[in-house]
Amino acid sequence: MTELRRRAAAALASLPASIGELGEIFAGAGHELALVGGPVRDAALGTVSHDLDFATSARPEQTAELLRRWSDTWWDIGKDFGTIGARRGQHVVEVTTYRTEAYETGSRKPEVAYGDTLIGDLTRRDFTVNAMAVRVPSLEFVDPHDGLTALAEGVLRTPVTAVQSFDDDPLRIMRAARFTAQLGFEADADVLAAMSQMASRLEIVSAERVRAELERLLISGHARRGLEVMVETGVADVVLPELSRLRETVDEHRRHKDVYQHTLTVLDQAIELETGPEGAVPAPDLVLRLAAVMHDVGKPDTRRFEAGGGVSFHHHEVVGAKLTAKRMKALRFDKQTTKDVTKLVELHLRFHGYGDGAWTDSAVRRYITDAGDQLERLHRLTRADCTTRNRRKAARLSAAYDDLEQRIAALQEQEELSKVRPDLDGKRIMEILDLAPGPQVGQAYAYLLELRLEHGPLGEEAAEAALREWWAEQQG
Repeated sequence: MTELRRRAAAALASLPASIGELGEIFAGAGHELALVGGPVRDAALGTVSHDLDFATSARPEQTAELLRRWSDTWWDIGKDFGTIGARRGQHVVEVTTYRTEAYETGSRKPEVAYGDTLIGDLTRRDFTVNAMAVRVPSLEFVDPHDGLTALAEGVLRTPVTAVQSFDDDPLRIMRAARFTAQLGFEADADVLAAMSQMASRLEIVSAERVRAELERLLISGHARRGLEVMVETGVADVVLPELSRLRETVDEHRRHKDVYQHTLTVLDQAIELETGPEGAVPAPDLVLRLAAVMHDVGKPDTRRFEAGGGVSFHHHEVVGAKLTAKRMKALRFDKQTTKDVTKLVELHLRFHGYGDGAWTDSAVRRYITDAGDQLERLHRLTRADCTTRNRRKAARLSAAYDDLEQRIAALQEQEELSKVRPDLDGKRIMEILDLAPGPQVGQAYAYLLELRLEHGPLGEEAAEAALREWWAEQQG
């Protein structure tokens, strides 16, 4: 506690003079201004953010006028929720009128009502660690719900009962899971019980807001723990049921591994394989982490118990890719992220079997071209997918993938496979076959690309001969 206060004081003392000036402007106009929420929490943890959140007694119109006098630029995009934003130099501030808000039954939009006091505003916040404030410019520390103690203990508690808090804003259920991942905290019993009891209330929250919390959870430092909390409380049944369903594949006869625990381990191992800022897959990488979480979601629908006691999951990567695309669409992920994650799920098994027999160069070319711009992520997902405790098997798989990566590098250097194209482009195909633009040109192009992958560069003369032979067969 004492150490946290010292850190907070040191961090807050380093706030730029312009923040003090902002406080003076509000005070001069007869309004309170306080730094609130995450910036205060983070200050106690020893860091200062350039993006600062404030609460004020001023109404939005008054706030806009005061920020106009202080800032280089300002905006009122959040005015309907009482928030006005501004920038001065490198510092961005958002100033929100003291408020309370709650969802009406069946509504996806919170009703906002303005409050009158800082204490009242802090009481409506999600967790006690986010319900601390510092008055500006006096730097008076305000902690009515003992958030500093919760911060020291590493526990998520709510200022009011968790049921009341989550009923006021069901998105806080997701935020509880996210903060366990972001801060590495444990949720207290009241919070966990309310998450389980009220998980279905998330259905009234917009998919975009839920997705944003899930994204922040996945790119946090303790992503596995956040997902575990979601599954254990039933929140994943609403938000990410494909992950929850993996527990259905637990086999009491131990004929195959626990797919749920395997998935969490793959996530951990994929995160370990992310790179620094200058590397191929800079951490934190949302696409890789989503692919790790979703890579085996097709297994519950494809599990079969075979004669002789074996278990199979034939084509689970294909089924899983379809389930992944459907879930990501429901959560309103953008099209490119959905496409990238789905591709990785579909390709994650492609490597298996490489160590059992040598791949031809054409097979390696197909691996590269099918992966496309996801090749580096596929490398990492494939390696992370090895969770066997059998050291010999793990070493064999690792060596096989080392060999595949070396062959990929050699072929890429020789043939620039990242830019692989047929030996003839569409214009030349039309000239040779005397075709107008249309589907036949596309078919011819696909045929030449297939030859290119199978045999490597042919050269224009050989490619033209092959094209004419193929075309004659098509016409015959």
